[in-house]
Amino acid sequence: MANDIKLKVENINKSFPGVKALDDVSFRVKAGTVHVICGENGAGKSTLMKIINGIYKEDSGNILINGEKVKINNPIEARNFGISMIFQELNYMPEMTIEESLFIGNWPKDKYRKVDWKEIRRRTLDLLKKEGLDYSPTTKLKDLTVSDIQMLEILKAISYNAGIIIMDEPTSAITDKEVAILFKKINELRERGTAIIYISHKMDEIFKIADEITVFRDGAVVDSRPKEEYDMDTVIAQMVGRKLAGNYPNKDLEIGEEILNVKNLSGQAFKDVSFNLRKGEIIGFAGLMGAGRTEVMRALFGLDPHYGGEIVLNGKKSQIESPKDSIKEKMVMLSEDRRRYGIIPIRSVKENVSLSNLRRFIYGGRLRTKEEVETVEEYCEKMNVKTPNIETNIENLSGGNQQKVILAKWMVTEPEILILDEPTRGIDVGAKFEIYKLMVELAEEGKGIIMISSELPELIGMCDRIYVMAKGNIMGKLEKEEFSQEKIMSFATSQTKG
Repeated sequence: MANDIKLKVENINKSFPGVKALDDVSFRVKAGTVHVICGENGAGKSTLMKIINGIYKEDSGNILINGEKVKINNPIEARNFGISMIFQELNYMPEMTIEESLFIGNWPKDKYRKVDWKEIRRRTLDLLKKEGLDYSPTTKLKDLTVSDIQMLEILKAISYNAGIIIMDEPTSAITDKEVAILFKKINELRERGTAIIYISHKMDEIFKIADEITVFRDGAVVDSRPKEEYDMDTVIAQMVGRKLAGNYPNKDLEIGEEILNVKNLSGQAFKDVSFNLRKGEIIGFAGLMGAGRTEVMRALFGLDPHYGGEIVLNGKKSQIESPKDSIKEKMVMLSEDRRRYGIIPIRSVKENVSLSNLRRFIYGGRLRTKEEVETVEEYCEKMNVKTPNIETNIENLSGGNQQKVILAKWMVTEPEILILDEPTRGIDVGAKFEIYKLMVELAEEGKGIIMISSELPELIGMCDRIYVMAKGNIMGKLEKEEFSQEKIMSFATSQTKG
């Protein structure tokens, strides 16, 4: 029946500078069903959800709720239309308490129109008790784990009693026990007639929770069917079905001797991880969100502790307990979160580059400005940074040029090993190719590169070897002649090692 369509989008288009994010997308969700959307990173899933939630504005197309066209200009209007969203990336205020976070923007008021804190406390305690969560309402978010905060975000979205709930990778940071709690809640919501849009890469989840499945690729809907008409191989094939565009520089280098050997490294989010790296080699780490790739590299670089295993550099066992130790050993890391960990936004290009090795420019208690300027200009030219001058505030550069500034910063330390975590995230196609060229040039100089990427074509196009992780373990290793998107996805979604 037509009236069971809770949400419908028609011919939605959305472009950003240099990329068409959504291309004539049509999609609908029935009341009382879970509609799973899957696709590679960058396929357009989250962009469409942000349009439905009023964060982005579509360039063209229509949104219908219960058969009526609506215009959603912001998330508050979305909530008024009965739409609630759990976001893939947590965005929270560390100093807020749990009760403040749950009701922010939706404060209950007393008869004097003041915030009713007694009512907030009562509702918070009721919600926590109902969901079986053992938290104090006055606990600050900074004192919780990422998993705890994700569960609270889920609780907050559900507490609005929305008719449409969007869940964007809701299990990326929670435990199996918490996943079971979430799935129980989803079944309750389904029985109440709530329409749920569920975005996930995890095949076991998809086939456990879905009523219908829609596959996105390159900003368009590839196919949409009831779950019963799909199998895992078909979904994976549709997700990664495009041909590689060949937008990668030629790399035919002679691989040198081993410079890094990681043996049975274990930490809070990973266990018994082993791999090696040779001079002139680019190795890749693939896996879905929450697989543990970044956590391994943070521990390797000394940002996070590791609880077992060995790190052998150039044949010698190394004790890396901090980034300072790592830099001293000629190993550096480019973070996946450029703005939070990579740059100092209010400072100039020059200051951002020279920061990594101030000892090189300060001696006798004085900053040798001439040497600093010459060095920064040399490395910015080598990294092809496009900037009016090195005194320009780094915030004024494009994302791609900011990324190249970070590379220049690390090159000042004269590293032998570079860990690049999502090096092309958030930059346009042209800038991506420049980063690829720089990586190949660095490999030609004999440097070893570890690349984490969520884009499978990028890994296949750039790497000599690919390790695939899932649930904190390396599930498989692929040599260049074995590369295929299907094989990588099979390892990334598997439960046993290959």
